[in-house]
This record gives sequence, structure tokens and C-alpha cells, in this order.
Amino acid sequence: MSPAGHHPARRVVFIVFDGAKMLDVTGPAEVFAEANLAGANYEISYVSPTGQPAMTSVGIRLPVNGPPQPFTDVDTVIVSGGEVLISRPVSGDLVETVALLAPRARRVVSICTGSFALAAAGLLDGRRATTHWRYAALLARIHPQVCVQPDALFVQDGQIFTSAGISAGMDLALALVEQDHGVDLARTVARNMVMFMQRPGGQSQFSAPLQHRPPQTASLRGLVELISAEPALEHTTISLAGRIGVSTRQLARMFATELDTTPAKYVGQIRLDHAKALLDAGHTVVSAAQSSGFGSAETMRRVFIARLGTPPSHYRGRFAGRDVDHD
Repeated sequence: MSPAGHHPARRVVFIVFDGAKMLDVTGPAEVFAEANLAGANYEISYVSPTGQPAMTSVGIRLPVNGPPQPFTDVDTVIVSGGEVLISRPVSGDLVETVALLAPRARRVVSICTGSFALAAAGLLDGRRATTHWRYAALLARIHPQVCVQPDALFVQDGQIFTSAGISAGMDLALALVEQDHGVDLARTVARNMVMFMQRPGGQSQFSAPLQHRPPQTASLRGLVELISAEPALEHTTISLAGRIGVSTRQLARMFATELDTTPAKYVGQIRLDHAKALLDAGHTVVSAAQSSGFGSAETMRRVFIARLGTPPSHYRGRFAGRDVDHD
């Protein structure tokens, strides 16, 4: 590996607070630290609104370099997430800290629910942004002036960057390293940390299967895992029932009892979410339709319009975390 110091120093300041999610801080910080081993020169600092150590979500007290006031040479400000940001209004001292440091920085970043702090400080007004899929609707409701993109892993709007959950924060940190130092150094970091250079898909690939409690019946659990893993297979009610050796009526009762839906609706939702994830990753509409089991682009277009109110090509451009070409 190349020694650090080949590039100008860039100060990265993490804003932490009591209740901050530990991995929202340490995950992205490790990406920058690994980049330093590959030749970057990030100077990582931590501040809290009070200047005191912050008690993180896992009960570990995180030391900080102090309050935000002394830091003027800031390249990147990163606001971590935490349950406290969505369970109650964002504290005034955290909003003040964000508002104080943001104008000093070249770019401002939020990890997961850290977007609520940026929104409370007015930094997301009129901008596109994302957050964890579970809280995207809440962010849109509390801050209607923000254009929330619920399925993106991360979003850049000008010099404001927002990301989804913990691992998406690391994806975003890697993308920032690539912006700063190029694809070769970023690829070295990704390889050393066993990360994707660009993780395929959007949040729907994670949120869709997790919205339901896993079935208690082993045969049904195996069936829904197959549907999620292979949405392009034939998944009619008859074929699904045959896979686990029950009648179609029994299968319908199992889906109704354990998943509160029908087999056809469940398959349709999985295929829709799979198609959304493929479009997020830059696949064409035709490719996404075939891989997700819709069979044709026209069939998928009808489903998108009926369920989402927009055709796949518009969804692909609107909800992708990176700029993509329209079909």
C-alpha cells in the first residue's frame, strides 16, 4: 500500500451526540482510515454539541475532540444517525451545531436518520434526500419541503449528501473517497474492506422481505425465500402449492394467516421491489422486467403506473441514488 500524505489533508468532522448509532460513526470513519492507508490524507475529528464525550447506542462513551467552535478548516461534516432523532424533535443544540459547521464545510453528509438533523437545520429544504427506508415517510411528513427519495442508498444534491442505513453510510463514504482520489484508490479501499464498489439495488431489496415477520411454518418460510431469491421463476398459486405439497386452498390460508396477503399479491410485491432495485442499479427497463419476472417491459410498465403512479423509466431517473440515463 502507498503511505498516507500523497494528497492534501482533508478534515472530516463527525458530529456525535448522546444516542448516536455507533456504526453510523465508526463505519464511515473506517472507510476514511482505510483510505489513508492507501495514500489519502483524511484528518478525522469528532465533536459534540457540548464538547463532552457522547454516549452511543451500544453504551460505549465516544471521546470527542471538543465542541464545534474551534474547527474552521473543515472539508466534510458528517452527522450520524440515532433513534433519538426520530423518537422526539431534534435537540436545539444539535441543530445549532449542524448550522454552525455546515457553512464552513465543502460538503455536508448525513448517515441514516442524521438526515432529520440536516432537515431540522434547513439544509434539505428544496433538495432531494434519503434516509432509512423505515423512516422515509416520517421525514417526508415532518419536512414536506424535502424531496424524499425512499429507495436510494444515498443521494447527492449539490454538496449535500444523505444516505440510508448503516452499510449505506459506508457505501457513501467510499463514494466520497472516489470523488476525492479517484476510482483506483477507492477500489483498493473496497477490496481491503470487502465492500462493493457500487452496491447493486436500492433499499427496497432489504425493506420488502423485512416488512413481514418470517413465516413460522418451515415450508412456507422456504417458499417465500425462494420467491425473493428467484422472482423470475414461475410462481403461480398452483405451482407454489405444488412445491410444498399442499392444495391451492391450503396455500391461500397459509399466506392469509402468516403474511396477511394472498400468494399472487406477495409474488407481485416481491417482483415490483426486485424491479425497483434493478432500476436503481442502472439496469434497463427491459432487463429489469425480465429478471424480476414481469416477462415484458409493457407488463411491468402497467404495474408501475398502477402501484407507483409513474412508469419505470421515470422511476429509474427519479429514485436512483446516482445519475442515470433514461430509457
